[in-house]
Amino acid sequence: MKTTSFLLSALVLHAAAGTQAPPNLGGIGIQQRLGARLPLDAAFTNGDGERLPLRAYFSRRPVVLALVYYTCPMLCSQILSGVVAGLRPLSLQPGRDFDVVAISINPQETPRDAVKARDLYSHKYSREGGPAGWHFLVGSADAIQSVTEAAGFHYRYDPESKMFFHASGIMVVTPDGRLARYLYGVSFQPKDLKLALVEASGNRIGTAADQVLLYCYHYDPKVGKYGLAVFNLLRATGALFFVGGVIVLTVMFRRDVRRDRHPAGEARIP
Repeated sequence: MKTTSFLLSALVLHAAAGTQAPPNLGGIGIQQRLGARLPLDAAFTNGDGERLPLRAYFSRRPVVLALVYYTCPMLCSQILSGVVAGLRPLSLQPGRDFDVVAISINPQETPRDAVKARDLYSHKYSREGGPAGWHFLVGSADAIQSVTEAAGFHYRYDPESKMFFHASGIMVVTPDGRLARYLYGVSFQPKDLKLALVEASGNRIGTAADQVLLYCYHYDPKVGKYGLAVFNLLRATGALFFVGGVIVLTVMFRRDVRRDRHPAGEARIP
């Protein structure tokens, strides 16, 4: 178990830093495929026992996609808890502005496993909101493989520990199923999640302030996070100073014009 914990910790660090995986974890990781489309015809079963194509969870809103498995004793629960913690402070809401879709990479898991996980994490997010917008799916090995290959998500089953080894991270997907952003680790900053969702939605959600943030921050695919776009920030700051200067000069000019028209001591006709 100590060896397994070490390997999983290495996968977290590998995904977060974008470094080369240890030799015994070769081939495991996340290969970004920005712009690639998920196989929306692949069929999965949800926690209510409905077998539907993946497209049933797309088309209207951006999606936070987590490739995990529900009986995972370590890493997956941290990833899903990280999603909940990152989403909770946002004004955006699942089922209204976006959806959360979790797909089990373990073909042996059942709808019962899915509904337990769905109820657990949707309840962690909001005790009153219910599971609206939270979709936990299970499927066949072929369906799972079609999604993981499209997403560049490489993992391996370890017979000794009876666990799946995989890197830690989530994807943000456009309403039409294109991979828009990858966020690494087991904790996700609310800012990163919000900006990724706003971008993936084609700016159809969020506020005017979010558009300003998108101008001042840029997505760095190497680290899977948003950072300050210094050049854009300087341009925005310069523009604000310019506009402020124009306003000040305009006010001063108008004041001088009024003074010239009415010199001090000159009688004014009411």
